[in-house]
Amino acid sequence: MIWQALTSFIGSLMFCIIFNIPKSSLFKCGIVGMLGWVVYYAMSIHQINPVMATLFGAFTVAIISQIMARLYKTPMIIFSVAGIIPLVPGGMAYDAMRHFVSNDYATATSLAARAFMLSGSIAFGLIFSEVLNQLSRKTGNHKQDNN
Repeated sequence: MIWQALTSFIGSLMFCIIFNIPKSSLFKCGIVGMLGWVVYYAMSIHQINPVMATLFGAFTVAIISQIMARLYKTPMIIFSVAGIIPLVPGGMAYDAMRHFVSNDYATATSLAARAFMLSGSIAFGLIFSEVLNQLSRKTGNHKQDNN
């Protein structure tokens, strides 16, 4: 588990360098990516469906990104994009394309469908977190208006 967390931290950190994220946010982005991957990996160990594990990993990344954005007064997208990187099924998409090229369409279609579902679960995790954030802000505003 520690090795998985460390490598996901390094992976997120390296993509931050590629994306030219400010130096002050590099470590924080690595932490966000690491925590998202730890949630995914812990759920995978317990035999939970990879789509659900990816959904909860992306949800965790989005929640932590919102918290970091508020704490450090930085756009949320800096943390969420870097944090999502370990969850992206890039290797699976590559394998799907490789099988398409080698005319193994049955395997390619299966891999592409799985990559598509995992990508969709990442999007749903981010959207679900944002919806909850908007709802909590609106209910917080109503409480302030009533007082």
